[in-house]
Amino acid sequence: MPEMLPNHPFDDDKLKEECGVFGVIGVADAANFVALGLHALQHRGQEAGGIVAYHPDHGFNSARRFGYVRDNFTKAGLMDTLPGALSIGHVRYSTAGSKGAVIRDVQPFFGEFAMGGAAIAHNGNITNAEALRRYLIERGSIFQSASDSECIIHLMARGTGATIPERMKDALCRVDGAFSVVAMTRTKLIGVRDPLGVRPLVLGRIGEGWALSSETCALDIIGADFVREIAPGEMVVITGRGVETFRPFQPKPPRFCIFEHVYFSRPDSIIGGRSVYETRRQIGVELAREAAVQADLVCPVPDSGTPAAIGYSQESGIPYAMGIIRNQYMGRTFIEPTEQIRNMGVRLKLNVNRALIRGKRVVLVDDSVVRGTTSRKIKDMILDAGAREVHFRIASPPTAWPCFYGVDTPDRESLLAARMSAEEMRDHLGVNSLRFISLDGLYRAVGEANGRNPSCPQYCDACFSGDYPVLPADMIRRGFVPEAAE
Repeated sequence: MPEMLPNHPFDDDKLKEECGVFGVIGVADAANFVALGLHALQHRGQEAGGIVAYHPDHGFNSARRFGYVRDNFTKAGLMDTLPGALSIGHVRYSTAGSKGAVIRDVQPFFGEFAMGGAAIAHNGNITNAEALRRYLIERGSIFQSASDSECIIHLMARGTGATIPERMKDALCRVDGAFSVVAMTRTKLIGVRDPLGVRPLVLGRIGEGWALSSETCALDIIGADFVREIAPGEMVVITGRGVETFRPFQPKPPRFCIFEHVYFSRPDSIIGGRSVYETRRQIGVELAREAAVQADLVCPVPDSGTPAAIGYSQESGIPYAMGIIRNQYMGRTFIEPTEQIRNMGVRLKLNVNRALIRGKRVVLVDDSVVRGTTSRKIKDMILDAGAREVHFRIASPPTAWPCFYGVDTPDRESLLAARMSAEEMRDHLGVNSLRFISLDGLYRAVGEANGRNPSCPQYCDACFSGDYPVLPADMIRRGFVPEAAE
């Protein structure tokens, strides 16, 4: 079993994106650009990564490794095995229930077809994967991984299209859920978003070549110019002749994941023409308007709470301060011989600025409350440092429903907001006050002046509302009951 990456002491109480995708065509040593892009997308998946490249003289070559991109795909010996001007890559964080790290689950996946080889990398989650897997196995397919994404390769293999893009279109029309896919053949780079556009995918231009990425921040690192977002339900096929676009799916009202704005995307990315940083700052502004409190300091829970804390401070007039300091150089906990030392892992990663906090009424701004374990630990640290009062302000509504579209979410019974009212959560966490931004306030912060339209929501907000834009068929078969059916 490979050595796994260290967890942040509070990471068990954070929602985690499950992957990021990146692809480049038309540049020499494309795999090196892909490695840089994946490094910029490392926040979307830190468990493992993979790269596939194609060169006319060497064919398809791939490398898949556990761990960070920087620890694997910076070595000349490895990157020399990935020549060519066409390459795609993937960073992964496995879903709940599949934490046993197995290299065959690491993407991109590759398959040989009658018209040549193809590799795919998928961000999202296929909600009818179990049914598709049973169907394919009964008809002779042999799966090599536990990943839902492998269904796409098998559906392509059974397709009747004359080209690989045609087979991919046919395959994805049988898939439910969320998917942003980057794929490659010997001559083509392909990008597809599901009809609802739940997960992000953008197009960039680098010299005479092109790039596809989960986020714009990864285009920046390779010096590519952002061209546009791939539209919901769009497929782009990129060759030396340029970019062709297709619309293989029935159009639907878009439902982009609103939590990308709150937490998943990097603050230096652009989503829907809006700066993620500015949106998060505006969330803090809305939160201050909705949940004012008398206090001495506004402090972020680093690092994801920082922009919202700045916005809260600016709107409320309460001074902003770095009350919790994060050790940026902490990797693995270097000594763990006893339970006492293991429990110090939190303080090795985060420490309270005691001189600043002592005697103060502190507003702590965090992005979310999932199980509540994070918030209780942080509250204890702040009180131990001598704070007079602790007030939590949360930059998202209560997370009361699991996500089935590409986010690792606990079962519903493990979500604090599914079991408790806001007042019960306040008592459970032991803080002086606890307030969440409202769903309407969150919508206003992302640019919807009139808040959420309940008859036609502008985003996927199922983790807050229980309103699933695509019913999670596999989970319903297991007994899950969506909000609409309760």
